[in-house]
Amino acid sequence: MLGYAGWYSQQPYRNILFYVPFQQLFLLPPVLYFYFKNLLDKSFTFSKNDYLHFIPASVYLMYSFAVFFTDIVILKDDFFYKDGKDKDFSYWYQIAGLFSLIYYLIESLKTYYTYKAITYNVVSFADSVMFKWAKRFLIAFLLLIAIRILFFIVNPEWDEFGKKFWYYVCFSILFYYMSISGYTNSILSVTSFKDSPVNSNTIETAFPLTSPDNGKSEEKNEIPDLDTWKEKIENLMVLDKLYENPELVISDLSNILGTHSKKVSQVINQGFNMNFNDFVNHYRINAFLQKVQEGEHNIHTFLSLAFECGFNSKSTFNRAFKRATSLNPKEYIEKKHKK
Repeated sequence: MLGYAGWYSQQPYRNILFYVPFQQLFLLPPVLYFYFKNLLDKSFTFSKNDYLHFIPASVYLMYSFAVFFTDIVILKDDFFYKDGKDKDFSYWYQIAGLFSLIYYLIESLKTYYTYKAITYNVVSFADSVMFKWAKRFLIAFLLLIAIRILFFIVNPEWDEFGKKFWYYVCFSILFYYMSISGYTNSILSVTSFKDSPVNSNTIETAFPLTSPDNGKSEEKNEIPDLDTWKEKIENLMVLDKLYENPELVISDLSNILGTHSKKVSQVINQGFNMNFNDFVNHYRINAFLQKVQEGEHNIHTFLSLAFECGFNSKSTFNRAFKRATSLNPKEYIEKKHKK
């Protein structure tokens, strides 16, 4: 943008700007990765080892300073820039930066899916804190990179600034999308990777316990007195109606039962073959259907009944209802409970 504004060709600061690495291909990828780590994991803290990710960016910055100091201060003549080409457009830097961006985008996506798996196993309102905009952003960015690779191969004039206008336009749209989506979806993560009952070092889907493979692996860690624990948890749901709490988390159950969250999670996973979110929503949907059976839908709105049953939003209720019945609430009432 400084170039298009005319600053890049004006003295006395033209030489300084010409030596400044604008693209920062080694810096932005790890910054993006740690942004998502901090966004999704409320227990995340920056450690000494995390600084290692910024070594390439630091080395390139020192290299850029050495080039500037040599050409401008010592020799006062073009040595490194004898060819007049911006170092940011060097093939080695562009390709290395491209691989760096791909790597950190994939790691960020892995972090998201880890967050998704853990969240569905520790909170009963997972759909409300899914950061779906973040996933869409990462996938869109990877697709944009794929397009860039294609043009990198077929366009021999890639190093010409004006030839890349399409990429800058797409990147700008993506940047504003991320900014606006993040601002309008101002939610905070409730998930801690560190204290999670789920192994956060493995990449899982949001429904990791419904596949046959996971079922087999769970048999190796069979819980003693599984039926007894199942009964205790069912009593909390049926008799104490804990599902009516819209902010119910798995630690609430473990505290009442006097055990740790990992055991409660294992009991629900193995005993009911569900994650915690689906387990609680199962009781909420049943409670809603009971109210419909009693005719309460004739005097109250669907949403008010859903809130009474523990749902915290219309969208979450609709998704859970359709997942359980294959129909939306209106279709279900029309089909099952005609006046």
